[in-house]
Amino acid sequence: MRARLALLVAAVSVLTLIAFLVPLALLVRTVAEDRATVRATADAQSLVPVVGTADAATIRLTVEQLAADSGRPVSVFLPDGTVLGAQTPRTPAVALAARGQSLTGESAAGREVVIAVQGRADGTGVIRIAVPQHELTAGVTRAWLVLALLGVILVLIGLLVADRLARTLVRPISDLSAVSHRLANAELDARVTPAGPPELREVAGALNHLATRIQVLLVQEREQVADLSHQLRTPLTALRLEAESLRDPDDAARITAAADGLERAVTGLIRQARWRHAPAQPASSDAAAIVADRVAFWSVLAEDTGRAVTLDLTPGPLPVGVAADNLTAAVDALLGNVFAHTPDGTPFAVRLAREAGEAGEVVLTVADEGPGMPAGAIRRGASAAGSTGLGLDIARRAAQAAGGRLELRAGPHGGAQVLLRLGPPASPRDA
Repeated sequence: MRARLALLVAAVSVLTLIAFLVPLALLVRTVAEDRATVRATADAQSLVPVVGTADAATIRLTVEQLAADSGRPVSVFLPDGTVLGAQTPRTPAVALAARGQSLTGESAAGREVVIAVQGRADGTGVIRIAVPQHELTAGVTRAWLVLALLGVILVLIGLLVADRLARTLVRPISDLSAVSHRLANAELDARVTPAGPPELREVAGALNHLATRIQVLLVQEREQVADLSHQLRTPLTALRLEAESLRDPDDAARITAAADGLERAVTGLIRQARWRHAPAQPASSDAAAIVADRVAFWSVLAEDTGRAVTLDLTPGPLPVGVAADNLTAAVDALLGNVFAHTPDGTPFAVRLAREAGEAGEVVLTVADEGPGMPAGAIRRGASAAGSTGLGLDIARRAAQAAGGRLELRAGPHGGAQVLLRLGPPASPRDA
């Protein structure tokens, strides 16, 4: 914006100066020419009494003295053809003046002033004074340089003033942009100091109001999520008590472990809802241990529903750049989708391996032999099976947190194949 405003002011200044200085320069040249012509005419007029009454010798002496004083060629043409002073040929202007008409004309060397002198007994005499070109333009070049320098100074002053004015506009806009970027980076306490024109001050006030409103809404949302998550602890406590009263120790241990896992997830949700800033340390977890634990958990349900589970797990540890709670939720979401969207008895396979290459990604593959993944299944909140539609979105966000991505493919037997690519943990320096 500053460059465009400076360019606009420069263009307007240059056009204005051209419209003003060009006519002024032409006027200076015309004035210089007229001034030289008037001086030459005055000198010629001073010879008229001498040429009209004196003899040739007196005229010659007077002409030579005038030529020496003025530095101009002076010639007197007598009626008998005698030329006194500078020996110049008769020009058309001299011939016309011999008929009694005084005039000023242009010549190859500059300008000539021709005056007819009548009253001599032998006819009409002619006085001719040549004004050289350098006298006609005396002082014009210097005046033009002064005008050009004045124009440059005026343009520079205009650019300086325009830059000052542009800075008063650009600085508040830059502050608005900086604060908006800080708000986009979750710095909700960022505020802008209103400055500049009234319009920009109004925009700054609106941005501050918007930031305050966003902060209030986020606090309310965190409180609501935390309250809702805290309310879940009561039924979890009841579930754990029911599990402890079971007669079968294996069933009791399994349900208690599930309740403990759910309580950990609820606790993590409360903690995450309370967070206002990103954790200081980079997230990290062991994908091999988490996937093995979650597959073992879901294998009980798979056995009850007649599903064959194929597990291909690379020995760990396999560190990835995502928190354990988030990775656990993502694995549960992928495995839960198999049970939710395929009929009982559908086999599925889980594979976890590290890809070769500089990236060092850990790839979790969940493939089933069901009807396949419906179109648009990864869209948040959309589900064709009556669920919340958040499972794949949870997995996608976990992959993005680890610098990876979520991929959906068709399985080798026509079912769905979901690939969760997870990057390695970030070093504290990178974080």
